[in-house]
Amino acid sequence: MPHGALIQSIFARKPRNAGDFFELRVGTRAETTLVVAFIAAESSSFERLQLAGKLARAALQSEPGSLLLWSHGGETEAAAGALLALLAAVLAAAFPLESFKSKPKPATRLGEVHLAVGRAGSAFISSERLATALATAAGNNLARWLTALPPNLLDAAGYVRLLRKFARELGLSFRFYGEAELGRMGAGAFLAVSRGNATRDAGIVRLGYEPARAGPRRGPARRGSARGPDLALVGKGICFDTGGTNLKPHKSMLDMHTDMEGSAVAVGSLYALRTLRSPLAIDCWLAITENRIGPTAYIPQDIVRAYNGTTIQIIHTDAEGRLVLADTLALAATRRPRAIIDYATLTGACVYALTERFSGAFTNRPAGRDVIEAAGAASGERVWCFPMDADFDTDLESTSADVLQCAVDGKGDHILAARFLNRFVPAAIPWLHLDLAAGTRSGGLAHIGTDITGFGVRYTVDLIARGWPAEERRS
Repeated sequence: MPHGALIQSIFARKPRNAGDFFELRVGTRAETTLVVAFIAAESSSFERLQLAGKLARAALQSEPGSLLLWSHGGETEAAAGALLALLAAVLAAAFPLESFKSKPKPATRLGEVHLAVGRAGSAFISSERLATALATAAGNNLARWLTALPPNLLDAAGYVRLLRKFARELGLSFRFYGEAELGRMGAGAFLAVSRGNATRDAGIVRLGYEPARAGPRRGPARRGSARGPDLALVGKGICFDTGGTNLKPHKSMLDMHTDMEGSAVAVGSLYALRTLRSPLAIDCWLAITENRIGPTAYIPQDIVRAYNGTTIQIIHTDAEGRLVLADTLALAATRRPRAIIDYATLTGACVYALTERFSGAFTNRPAGRDVIEAAGAASGERVWCFPMDADFDTDLESTSADVLQCAVDGKGDHILAARFLNRFVPAAIPWLHLDLAAGTRSGGLAHIGTDITGFGVRYTVDLIARGWPAEERRS
């Protein structure tokens, strides 16, 4: 390693323990910063990312023009995993979120990142793994950047304009379902939430990615002669959430511009998969609105009818996320995708259950729990599968509608929210719901140093690489 003799001398008389960390300046004019940490070969992906984040932030403190990333010792795969974690951490730490200071901080000087790899050395990284690391980091950066934008810039109208430009520049198809069209379609669950807004610019966006194909795509046909997409990504895009008539208190409302992070993660995942030239045709559905208070806002005990005909008794107007997702999931299902993943910062109950270190996973394919959780362990974005047994539905029984929006008390609200959403996904379509408890965490998470983590992009890329849902693809 560079200055290896110096490192050896420092640790010659003391044991090298996992987690040991030091930083020093070397060279004739101390022009080079050397940052070193030790990690156990058996460390998990999360532990590698966590230590890599500390290394990356320390290395960037001196605003270097270039970085050399080096992993030494251990088995080839462990060394490669550590090096890829370090690359992800550097790409996250060097990415600037939007700043609106009148005297902005100068941009980082970092211009080059070099990886020390070799077949005969301790770390080898294939071009495919490197491409995945770069695309995934870019998708995560995009998700965090979108989520951090202030609500007066990324309101519903601004978000739709940005997505239209995004689609045009990336060669994606773009379709916007405005409130008038959604009204004609009968999407009353989404419109209940949006009707309190002062402007009529809310709606549902569909972005479409089609891979280059040598021949016809296999898969179940949707209505008509066209084929359905291989995958639908669905995101909750509440650009600001006051709580509606059931108004949030000050501290709970303060950061509610981040309540659109589910949609940002869906967009970031689409970007990563498109960059990797995924062979899958992908729809990305984004439910974009605000949840405002006002004379026209929806109120408890309203009865609304969703796009698929289900009638819903409103209990609490701050449970708006499941309403906009209900219509968006039902609309996504009409194109008969082979699988659906939805992302949402949906319930506080999931945070209470897992803290902000894990996110909750819910699926209508319980046999897939092992692969769902394995993708979390491998990606370092950890998830835990919660029960989805049908008897939970008794807590959502209504005497005046098909279903309650939520229970009056908050017991198991993350599970009840998933059971509610389950009504809007046909049983024939494998579905995964991610309640993003880890979407924001004070001080960041793993290799991400910002409170907004962009959790879900790394997870999605890994899950799709594993062929989820495997049982459906074999058939």
